[in-house]
Amino acid sequence: MSQSVLLTIARASIEEVLQAENSINRTELLESYPILSQPIECEITLYLDNKLRGSARTEKLEHSILEEIIRNAKIAAFQDENFDPLITSEYLHTTIKLTLFTADGELSHQSEPILKG
Repeated sequence: MSQSVLLTIARASIEEVLQAENSINRTELLESYPILSQPIECEITLYLDNKLRGSARTEKLEHSILEEIIRNAKIAAFQDENFDPLITSEYLHTTIKLTLFTADGELSHQSEPILKG
């Protein structure tokens, strides 16, 4: 599975809130990438100008990795108690780091901001 798929899901999760619409087709994703149905802990960390902007980690593994990415991305962006909810202008400049906690160890992937500078 491409790491970009996981980061695309994280970005789409935040965009769903900013655009007030459901755009993630869970059924299609699970059909295309069956591994997304597996329970895997994850953490989403947001950075704005290389500074922490929000974070959320799986606390109790109850859902698939697909649901955990969606949930943690939304919490990191809009419900982290240390920050105000993310606004669109910040989102466009935000870097997203996704960390998976697997039996083989941690795997991290990071996306670049949509707009740089």
